[in-house]
Amino acid sequence: AMNEVYASFFTSPFPARSAVAVKTLPKDALVEIECIAAK
Repeated sequence: AMNEVYASFFTSPFPARSAVAVKTLPKDALVEIECIAAK
């Protein structure tokens, strides 16, 4: 499902992305933020 929704918003070449499933985050964090940058 994720790939179909992603393709409906973006076209090839697709932007970088990641998805990580975790049971809990360290230090009782509520969110995890990941950044991808290109120059």
